[in-house]
Amino acid sequence: MKQYVKVNATFDCDGNLLPEYICWDNGKRYQIDRITDIRYAASLKAGGAGIRYTCIIMGRERFLFLEENRWFVDAKEKP
Repeated sequence: MKQYVKVNATFDCDGNLLPEYICWDNGKRYQIDRITDIRYAASLKAGGAGIRYTCIIMGRERFLFLEENRWFVDAKEKP
C-alpha cells in the first residue's frame, strides 16, 4: 500500500531533484541523511513506479518514490 508523504526537496546545481526531509501527516519530520542511489524503478510492495530514491534515514535504508508529481513510500516503510 502506498503512503503518500510531503517531501522537502531542492534542485542541485546540475538540475537534479534531491529530497531532504520526509514529513508525515501526523507532523513528524525525518531528515534524509544520505541518498545512495537514484533510478527509475517499480515498488514491489506498493505497486506503481517512478524515480526511486534509496535513502538513509536514521541509519536505515528506505525507498522513497517520486511518481509523476507525488512522493510515496511503502506503508510499512515508515522510519
